[in-house]
Amino acid sequence: MSTQASPLVHQNAQPKNIARPIASFHPCIWGDRFLNYNLIDLTTRELTKQQVKELREVVRKEIFVDAANDVWDQIKLIDEVQRLGLSYHFEKEIEEALQNIYTTYDCHGDDIELHDVALLFRVLRQHGFYISCDIFQKFKDENRNFKECSVDDVRGVLSLYEASHFGLHGEDTMDKALVFATTHLESILATNISNPLADQISLALKTPLLKSLERLHARHYISIFQDEASDKKALLELAKLDFNLLQSMHKQELGEISRWWKELDFASKLPIRDRIVESYFWVMGMYFEPQYFLGRRVFTKVIALSSIMDDIYDSFGIFEELELLTEAIESWDVKCMAKLPQYMQLFYQTMLNVFEEFETELKEEQRYRVHYVKEAMKNLSRAYFDEAKWLQQEYTPTIEEYLSVALHSTGLGLLVSASLVGMGDIASNDVFKWLFNDPKIVRAAALICRLMDDIAGHKFEQERKHVASGVECYMEQYGVTEQEACDVFKKQIENAWKDINQEFLRPTSAPTAILMRVLNFARVMDLLYKEDDGYTHVGQVTRDGVAALLINPVPL
Repeated sequence: MSTQASPLVHQNAQPKNIARPIASFHPCIWGDRFLNYNLIDLTTRELTKQQVKELREVVRKEIFVDAANDVWDQIKLIDEVQRLGLSYHFEKEIEEALQNIYTTYDCHGDDIELHDVALLFRVLRQHGFYISCDIFQKFKDENRNFKECSVDDVRGVLSLYEASHFGLHGEDTMDKALVFATTHLESILATNISNPLADQISLALKTPLLKSLERLHARHYISIFQDEASDKKALLELAKLDFNLLQSMHKQELGEISRWWKELDFASKLPIRDRIVESYFWVMGMYFEPQYFLGRRVFTKVIALSSIMDDIYDSFGIFEELELLTEAIESWDVKCMAKLPQYMQLFYQTMLNVFEEFETELKEEQRYRVHYVKEAMKNLSRAYFDEAKWLQQEYTPTIEEYLSVALHSTGLGLLVSASLVGMGDIASNDVFKWLFNDPKIVRAAALICRLMDDIAGHKFEQERKHVASGVECYMEQYGVTEQEACDVFKKQIENAWKDINQEFLRPTSAPTAILMRVLNFARVMDLLYKEDDGYTHVGQVTRDGVAALLINPVPL
């Protein structure tokens, strides 16, 4: 990509042309679709809320009263509630039921099937209960491999596949389970596409439950569940109504944020990624529940600001300007604005205004949270500037040097801290201190983010003058091919997922609701960067995700 000349206007200087390595970002693909919200939907929403309230009580009785004495029936119902995106309605009941199941389950009976054992293992591990993988012993042969006769139990193999992703470091059984189940599920799809579980298998192989966005998985699973749920009409109806109710609420929120973004009009003033819809989709992956409406608004605006800042450092600003911007962000003072180029003044003033707005929206005793987000913003600008210095010096760091900076330039620290601002009392000062102390789960999620981003986006970045990505750093340091470097990174990514699994086991280092924000960040990265950079280059995966969650309601 050729370097382009772009006008630079400084408050105290005459305009002049400066060569800038401007990236070619495609414009917003959504137009004004989300700007307006149909007020007629507000009446329908109130009626739906009442229906949801009534159905919720029916389902509560079916799962937590009628099925309370049957461990296997109840664990299946809890799993269905979770997969349908309804668990936020029954958090207290699910916790009590799983506590009871954990202390009373028995997997030694001859009639216990692979599906039951794998489902129990997965659901308990999902909720932080340590359960030994020795419970799979009866399904293994004398060589400690899974018995080939198990392949006839397709549902069991599918359940084993999902469970295998919740393995920990050193659990050879779960590593073997993943290979065994993946091999046989791929074979089933290749040779028996008419299998009644084909849709579930395809969905799982593409994105296992551990890595699935809860709302997006629910949208897919509702379609699957309705073909199997003839005796669970209340649960199915609740899932459909609840999904559409939340979609209506999310569309209204996105409309308000879209109008804010349109008024700023950054897209016509700077060569940035115009991605406010994709930013809100990202936020929905972090949390979709109704009570987090303030969190979503704060978080979406922080993503938008960090995306602009990334583009300024990465594909527009020159080194001398970036040094001024880094100093200004470090000072966080409107007086610094006079030293900045005009285009940076627009960003800087907006940043100051937005953070001041955050403080006015919070209770006085919660305003300390904004301080932490400011500090995270400063940390991110420092990391961006460190990368700019490498580019200025034409320096390719070792992979260790690179990661010491690039894990911070993922923006994970900023985005997770921003996601906590609107989370209520659970986001205490101690939680923010924990987050800023570089906990293991945050490092793991940052590694997933960085390596997936580098694998997906390094070729596009290297088309222009750009700092070396992790792929180039590793190739140069170890003299390997691009494919070999990517293979090493993919193994490191899978190890990082095991770190996340470990951090969810009780007792946890922070409340589970806080850990979920970090896990969900990694899930969003897995979706958007698995095949390409789905945020920068909005392809089919991102389009389909936005359509599923924000455009198309579930047919009733």
